[in-house]
Amino acid sequence: MLGKPYRSLSALVSFVVVLLALTAVVSSQTGQPSAANGEWPTYNADLRGTRYSPLDQINGSNFNKLEIAWRFKTDNLGPFPEYKLEGTPLMVKGVLYTTGGTRRSVVALDAKTGEMMWAHSYREGKRAAVAPRQLSGRGVAYWTDGKGDDRILYVTTGYRLIALNAKSGAMINSFGKDGVVDLKVGAVKGNNEQIDLETGEIGIHSTPIVVRDTVIIGSSMREGATVPTHNNTKGLVRAFDVRTGKQLWRFNTMPGPGEFGNDTWENGSWAVNGNTGVWTQFTVDEDLGLVYLPVETPTSDYYGGHRPGNNLFGESLVAVDLKTGQRKWYYQLVHHPIWNFDNSSAPMLADINVNGRAIKAVALPHKIGWLYVFDRVTGQPVWPIEERPVEQSTVPGEKTSPTQPFPTKPPAYSRQFLKVPDDVIDFTPALREQALQVLEKYHVGTSPFTPPILGSVNGPVGAVGAGTATNWPGSAYDPELHTVFAQASNLVAARSLVAPPPGFSDIRYVEGVGGEQFRVVLGPGDCCAADGTRTQRPENTPPPAANPQGGNSPADPPPARTTL
Repeated sequence: MLGKPYRSLSALVSFVVVLLALTAVVSSQTGQPSAANGEWPTYNADLRGTRYSPLDQINGSNFNKLEIAWRFKTDNLGPFPEYKLEGTPLMVKGVLYTTGGTRRSVVALDAKTGEMMWAHSYREGKRAAVAPRQLSGRGVAYWTDGKGDDRILYVTTGYRLIALNAKSGAMINSFGKDGVVDLKVGAVKGNNEQIDLETGEIGIHSTPIVVRDTVIIGSSMREGATVPTHNNTKGLVRAFDVRTGKQLWRFNTMPGPGEFGNDTWENGSWAVNGNTGVWTQFTVDEDLGLVYLPVETPTSDYYGGHRPGNNLFGESLVAVDLKTGQRKWYYQLVHHPIWNFDNSSAPMLADINVNGRAIKAVALPHKIGWLYVFDRVTGQPVWPIEERPVEQSTVPGEKTSPTQPFPTKPPAYSRQFLKVPDDVIDFTPALREQALQVLEKYHVGTSPFTPPILGSVNGPVGAVGAGTATNWPGSAYDPELHTVFAQASNLVAARSLVAPPPGFSDIRYVEGVGGEQFRVVLGPGDCCAADGTRTQRPENTPPPAANPQGGNSPADPPPARTTL
């Protein structure tokens, strides 16, 4: 790639790189913003999810000469500094828009100097303190009518949609109720029961996506394999009028009675389960009028005895109509999910040619290390995806699917399971022998779908399987090179289950190893919101210790790029 433009900016470095590359093009921008003009008007650069920019001022010949132009610290955007910043700023007409700080403030910055032009903060008290997805979030969405009405839209920690004037940061009172739409209204659990507006568990830290005059919002709940109940809030996707805040449509990612897919929740288990939201970014084909929804795992991550069946639309890619929210097609990537292989990356749209046939494709990078490629009009796989028999669970009450989908092309770009002894370290003969002895206490699988086992410190400790190839930072697509660039983490994980301590969870088995001590974990959310206190559960009462995890395999991993 040396000598070619550096087109695909990662979520973590784009903030600095964009500062140095865009000043030559922003002065003349008018009307609708576009990545083609050098701007970055939406989280993934464009609605197609490519994260591609045509700018070529920065390339392989000068990348090592870049210097920091300025810094903007978010420490004061909340009562205490945040410990992680995952956002991708937008850049429109020379202004950067982003979220930051423990209160999820919104700021507008001069892209050339870093000077803050305005800041907005919304205090939510206990509602934010108990939210499942806290801190600064991943950014905002931008909308303009091209005639001077420019807006920033974002979702607060407490799950409210707010519209701001992009020029001043003032709330737009004509949107929703005084600038706010309460997204908890309409969120349900159990047998379609409205959740509590203050303490009900739902939120999101990804950004809305704006298409024409429509803003689309996903949902996420508490993550992990040690949640207190499987009767969690149910996932949903909704669209709102960007001018008024009026709800336009709703798609239930966990189908209720009478909806397609409800029968995949056997024994009526849809009524006592939750999650299956879309917590990552959406992708849109504006010409086809389709929105692509990458759906997450049902409750809980590694045990599904309380939800027999394939559990649609868990871990599926779903295409819905932009105007109505009606389902057009779907493909479930994992049946009866129990591996935490939720769709964590935005799909990418690519127009490709296969054997002389032009195909409008959608490509989804995945935690398993496969790039799933479909005809985005019909949902048919571009290359065959085969249903193959997989190892079955031995955990009491669990009923795994007899087969799982295996893509035949493109080849996996990340390690999907551990090959023993080939993948064992060989720095010295003694270390290799020690590693092999340790592995004797584990059940080592031979596919990504090795199910978790009941673990014991006396062995087997856990089932060794795939880790997380591509997580939420996602991938990028270069339409000039017809190449996908994907994050490839060659992590292996030992998955094991244990019965929870009394009163901890109503789930029969949670993540852990029998015989280990329990560890202290953080309280509500990933940490704590600005309006809460940093709480911890007492010693010996939280979930079991995290699974043992190994580092990268010493063997050369497959390339993290593929050509479409």
